[in-house]
Amino acid sequence: MLSRMNPLGASLSGDSLCVEFQARADYYSEEGHGPHEYLELGNFALESGLTLPNAKLAFKTQGTLNKAKDNVILFPHMWSGTSKSMEIFIGKDRPINPDKYFVILPGQFANGFSSSPSNTPPPFNGGAFPNVTIGDDVRAQHRLVTEHFGIKHLELVLGWSMGAEQTYEWAVRFPDMVKRALPFAGTAKTTPHDYIFVRSHEDALKSDPAWNNGFYKHQSDVHVGLRRHAQIWSVMGLCQDFYNKEAWREAGYTSLEDFLHRFWEAYFAPMDPNNLIWMGWKWRHGDVSLHTGGDLKAALGRIKAKTYVVPFSRDMFFPPADCEAEQKLIPNSKFRVIDSLWAHFAMFCFTKSDRDQLDSAIGDLLSEQVS
Repeated sequence: MLSRMNPLGASLSGDSLCVEFQARADYYSEEGHGPHEYLELGNFALESGLTLPNAKLAFKTQGTLNKAKDNVILFPHMWSGTSKSMEIFIGKDRPINPDKYFVILPGQFANGFSSSPSNTPPPFNGGAFPNVTIGDDVRAQHRLVTEHFGIKHLELVLGWSMGAEQTYEWAVRFPDMVKRALPFAGTAKTTPHDYIFVRSHEDALKSDPAWNNGFYKHQSDVHVGLRRHAQIWSVMGLCQDFYNKEAWREAGYTSLEDFLHRFWEAYFAPMDPNNLIWMGWKWRHGDVSLHTGGDLKAALGRIKAKTYVVPFSRDMFFPPADCEAEQKLIPNSKFRVIDSLWAHFAMFCFTKSDRDQLDSAIGDLLSEQVS
């Protein structure tokens, strides 16, 4: 059986995932996620009109920035993730080779390391944290790229799920900077069905009386809400074929209940409910057409990057048809589907086929000649 690691670094077979999560007093620690660097943003003006005092953006890097500063890949992470989440795609034997590229793994607001409900002092602590947007994330990341590193162009921006939303935002907001864009399993504008789903998993967390409008003492106090939340994800995160074919067995689980407890509940149990809720609000309000008065065609028409739009088959959040409808509005773009029983979670690379298809998409785009 393949050695399977989730994007947070914990084994997803045997007992190690659950044991590791239970052993951590603080999930958002560098012990579990590795060291970060931080860009101090000062008093950061949010798109909501509020100012976030002493804001910070966590990030990681791999590889070396060359003298010309033209070997840069930006890889923002998904909802619920951290900068560590995308490290599984970097390697000397992978298309994202740190010997060739300088890879920036930026955080986002509310991810537990950057400014978040879980780490911000009053008046914006806990349930009082302001709503943040994909645009806020990308503006902060732009400061990291341009002001901190002095980079003018990005060879590739890519991301999965909410990382795909950030990829689209980069390509639309800064079209002259992004040479290639690869949104995996995500859309440029959240669809109504996706919006309803995200709100439902936010409401599952809020349904626990211990949530207390976001002012609980410890994240584990909201364990009932976190379990309800995990149950909703178990329905929508995968697909009927996955469960009918018992694909969880290949990943080392012994029964359906075993999978539900040791995969879904164990994944979410150590996370901060407010962080998940505030990232969820950001997800469901993702919309690049805000740049063009609500005209999605005009917004996507601004993209100059060579773009691969790559959904996952059987994905119920971002079905291929939704992604293809947007791809048809993007100049110089291609559409390809990754086939996987793991549906939206193909990005976890549980199978060699998933990993190979993902690497192929990344490698093919990087080999495309762009001006």
